[in-house]
Amino acid sequence: MPRFKFFLSSRNNPVLEGDFVWLTPIPLSRHQSARTFEPGSDIFINHGDYFTAVRNFLERDRYAIISQTISQHLHRNITPDDIEEIRIFLDKHGEFYHPSKIEAVLQAVEIPFVLNVAVTDVGKQCAQREYRLLKKLDTKYPDSFIPKVYAQGNVFTKMDQVETRMFLGEWFEGFNEFHISLDPDDKKYKIIVWDHVHGNFFLTTQQTMDLYRQAAKILTYYYNVLTFEQIFSWHHAAGDFVLKCQEDDIELKLVTVRQYRSMYENTIVSESVEPDSELILEALLVFFLNMAIKMRIDRLDGVGEIVWSDDVALKGILKGFFEALALNPLISVFAEPLNDCFRQHILSCRRADFFDLNHAIVHTYPSQAPEVPVIRQHLEKHVEDLYNSIRQLEKV
Repeated sequence: MPRFKFFLSSRNNPVLEGDFVWLTPIPLSRHQSARTFEPGSDIFINHGDYFTAVRNFLERDRYAIISQTISQHLHRNITPDDIEEIRIFLDKHGEFYHPSKIEAVLQAVEIPFVLNVAVTDVGKQCAQREYRLLKKLDTKYPDSFIPKVYAQGNVFTKMDQVETRMFLGEWFEGFNEFHISLDPDDKKYKIIVWDHVHGNFFLTTQQTMDLYRQAAKILTYYYNVLTFEQIFSWHHAAGDFVLKCQEDDIELKLVTVRQYRSMYENTIVSESVEPDSELILEALLVFFLNMAIKMRIDRLDGVGEIVWSDDVALKGILKGFFEALALNPLISVFAEPLNDCFRQHILSCRRADFFDLNHAIVHTYPSQAPEVPVIRQHLEKHVEDLYNSIRQLEKV
């Protein structure tokens, strides 16, 4: 049977059963590592509980989950006897999950997966919903910008019988989290990539524009123009997008889908009954404008104050949106491709209407949300710049 080894983040930080780290509680979010643990009110899971629960999940049914997942990945039958070692790297602590990188070693080949582990009630509900949504979107859409998922289940910790919920999915090898950060060399805010292997680095202006292009393309690709369903609750500050850089080229993936629902919650929609053209275009406009606002929000270095991206983001957002829109098949209520119809529609918007609609969208945000004051501070210039960028579509 496979050997198990445990680590924090990398092989440089091994964790042994019974040592100090093994007995130390895990932080319940990325913001709570310095918070004092309160035994009477907090869920208590130490690192040993965590690693043992993960091991129990992978051992279940004579290693059926990990064996079948590796078989699917390699397109050949793998048995537990073929697996020499399983390495569990506790990667980070999020608001909902405590993900691990799982490395299965067989015949000197290391095969990585991600195991998202939830310990709070909110996290467990999110894990169950997200597993279903990732399965649904992977089946429905031919291109894939989100992780494949393979198995899910519940495991109780041995010590305190705390229920955890986890699901096994695709690990995006070579992809890293990124955030807006202050470049000490020129005192300008730029995108920094957290590359723990080769060292952190800042993106160039062209790479930054391409980042926003790809992020907008991914979200628009998964937007359903007939049912108005979209990926909700994504945040740059949470590290929901990850980036891989090869020479000057970058590639983006979206690692989480917390919600996927219609923007019109009280409207019953079905793909079998196409809405009228005006409703499709108006809904698409709201989706685009809302995405353009949220795309510019981040936290400084991932955990600091709310910050606003510079104007290079706008060109990328607009380009990525129309690239994805062009992938939609013909819709019977339109005489032309959807991207051409929407281009005409957005060019017909008057400046005043454009400003009013953006303000109305922001008005729907929770008033206590920390990003709202920052959005309001930058909204006028954002809308003006976006409107001017859209006017350039007339010349295309």
